[in-house]
Amino acid sequence: MMGLTWLRAAVLSVCLALLATLAVAQADGPDYDRWQNTATRAEQAVEAARASDQAFEILRAEVAGWRQQFQNQLSANDSRLQTLRDQIAALGPAPEEGQDEATEIADRRAELNAQLERLSTPRRTAEEAFSRANGVITEIDDILRQRQTDALLNMGPWPVNPANWPGAMRHAQDTMIAVVAGVRQAWHNPSRRSNARDNLPLIAVLLVVGVVLLARSRYWSELLAVRIQRSDTRSGARVAGFIVSLGQILFPMLGLVAFVRAVRATQLFGPRGDLLLDTLEVVGLVLFFARWLASRLFPKDEALRVSFTVPARRRAEGRIYAVTLGIVLALYILLAEFSDFDRYDAGSDAVLNFPLIVLACLMLTRLGWLLRRRVRDAAEDADQEVPYGDRIIASVGRLVILVGLVAPILAALGFGAAAKFLTYPMILTLALIGMVVLLQGVIRDTYATLRPGDGARDSLVPTLLGFVVVLLAIIPLSLIWGARVTDLTEVWATIRSGLTIGDMTISPGSFFTLLIVFTVGYLITRAVQNALKVSVLPKTRIDPGGQVAIVSGLGYVGIFLAALFAITAAGIDLSSLAIVAGALSVGIGFGLQTIVSNFVSGIILLIERPISEGDWIEVGGQMGYVRSISVRSTRIETFDRTDVIVPNADLISGTVTNYTRGNTVGRVIIPVGVAYGTDTRRVEAVLKEIADAHPMALANPPPAVLFMGFGADSLDFEIRIILRDVNWMLAVKNEINHQIAARFEEEGIEIPFAQRDVWLRNPEVLQAGPKVKTPPSAPPTKAHLEESDMDPDMPGEDGDGR
Repeated sequence: MMGLTWLRAAVLSVCLALLATLAVAQADGPDYDRWQNTATRAEQAVEAARASDQAFEILRAEVAGWRQQFQNQLSANDSRLQTLRDQIAALGPAPEEGQDEATEIADRRAELNAQLERLSTPRRTAEEAFSRANGVITEIDDILRQRQTDALLNMGPWPVNPANWPGAMRHAQDTMIAVVAGVRQAWHNPSRRSNARDNLPLIAVLLVVGVVLLARSRYWSELLAVRIQRSDTRSGARVAGFIVSLGQILFPMLGLVAFVRAVRATQLFGPRGDLLLDTLEVVGLVLFFARWLASRLFPKDEALRVSFTVPARRRAEGRIYAVTLGIVLALYILLAEFSDFDRYDAGSDAVLNFPLIVLACLMLTRLGWLLRRRVRDAAEDADQEVPYGDRIIASVGRLVILVGLVAPILAALGFGAAAKFLTYPMILTLALIGMVVLLQGVIRDTYATLRPGDGARDSLVPTLLGFVVVLLAIIPLSLIWGARVTDLTEVWATIRSGLTIGDMTISPGSFFTLLIVFTVGYLITRAVQNALKVSVLPKTRIDPGGQVAIVSGLGYVGIFLAALFAITAAGIDLSSLAIVAGALSVGIGFGLQTIVSNFVSGIILLIERPISEGDWIEVGGQMGYVRSISVRSTRIETFDRTDVIVPNADLISGTVTNYTRGNTVGRVIIPVGVAYGTDTRRVEAVLKEIADAHPMALANPPPAVLFMGFGADSLDFEIRIILRDVNWMLAVKNEINHQIAARFEEEGIEIPFAQRDVWLRNPEVLQAGPKVKTPPSAPPTKAHLEESDMDPDMPGEDGDGR
């Protein structure tokens, strides 16, 4: 049942778990005689299955404490047992039957085996007791779950049956009369009136403080939060506004506590009045939290924007629905307490709860439609695909609508427990989702405040922290939907005992040890890499490509060693996975052979270094500079500033042209043509002078000018220059061509161009005159344009195109 009963049960379970843990911590070792008595008593209770739920919870906590002692005993002598096994292994294998062994070794082997047997006996005893305790706990959990299931499926009185209405009205009337009667009875008690008069100053102060805080503190907190966020739109202001807004819960609660203390100081109430005051603080907390959550998720002011945005025209609806759900939940808690205290019959309880369920389901349905409409409106406004978060909200809206439609029907048919199980946990689930949304927004704003910059709110760190919040929300979500605290402690106990894979057990301790050692090793590797890259390698004579190869290779070795040390420190034995790994390696080998080939090729590139970062290479028709070499691929930046990712296997097995391997010296060839009849010696001298004067040309070997032959249209020469940096090849070629054009013009040297002779066959068809009819027997006359290895668009030798 929801309400204070559920809260008290949860607190009781937590206290019992803490007491059991304390008992385990104080105990020197298991007392197996006491355990036998406890186990026998627990097994008899389980077999009878007549104890109450609370009795079973207490018994379960006691058995869980014993189980924890046995689990500690299982690992108490692990180090000593391992030492004895290593000592026995050091003596060598035991001799086969009929073979003799040295007396000293045989005696020592017998002594070590005796010690091993003596230390193993408590472990085996603890294993048997642990199994027994675990079995008892499992049976108790099964009984409690079965009772919970039976209660949900049990069909009770119909609340719509008019025969149940008079009894319900009578019970409600009797409760109110009893509250008033308790106050009257206390008022007629002289000692209580005297105590009230003595406490009158304290009562007056508490009442004034309580009334003022209840009446105005919420308004003041909301007004201050709005002003903070209006004055500054940065992330820090949103965080401050959120913190200030919590005063809408804190200060009214302080006022309610003061008011309750003032009423208690009068002592003018009976048992039911005492119960009302006990419940009033919980009811007030529910109401204040509901109003605060509604004001944050559906704010009145635009300054209080959250990641969960709802159109302004629908925010008022959202606030009404959320506050109404909080009121219904508060009334249910109050009704549940008085129902338990006055022992309402099933019919009266069903009739009194039915209006609350109907009202709650109506609000849930309307809120579900609001959520779905909000997602639909956002998709229509954006005219794009609905984000993943909005799809989740739409799914939650559909689920809420379904609960809002099904729960009243179940309640009307007499399944009141099932209707309550659907309605009130759904209300709490919506509140939890709202809190998760708000906390994720606060995390993003806090990170953006600490690390300002564009896109800080949507970066990786706040996203991961938001995901952690979602994971932590699973714990209260499980409790909301019927999980017991002992169920969660059982899950934690299972996690603590570790995950067993074959003969290997991975516990949380070993997992965190693995994570911490690997992280430390990784950080050390990165620190050494940075030190070498920045401080050591630049002072050596190693070329930049070799420095990059050393740093990269050190990184791979460091990560491998960090993983090896982490596995060793965690105590994980991978030998048990050898058979599985051997079977999987065949399939993985076929599936990942290309990746493995590229990986091995990457290692070869880093060790052999046929290419290095910064080299100018050509591979597979792609030419550019090597920008990075990883274990799988190499990134080449082409001259048009595009990146080409080349698999490393292509660089190892294919043909690669490296223009700057080892050094940047390279040759450039510049062809030049001059007209026939030009003095070739004078041309050679001019070209030689131009080449020698260029600053990028090496003096040794000097530039060369070669007369290559007689072309179709020109005398062909070549300038061959060895450049000190071949990366400037195009710039040098461009500059020398400009100089050649200028010098040839000064020297009167003609640079020829292609010349073409155009011949016309039957030119008479182009002459003007009357058309002559061709006899039918004669073939049609055509003008043929012939060209022989020449471009007809170029002018002829005489310059007029004929």
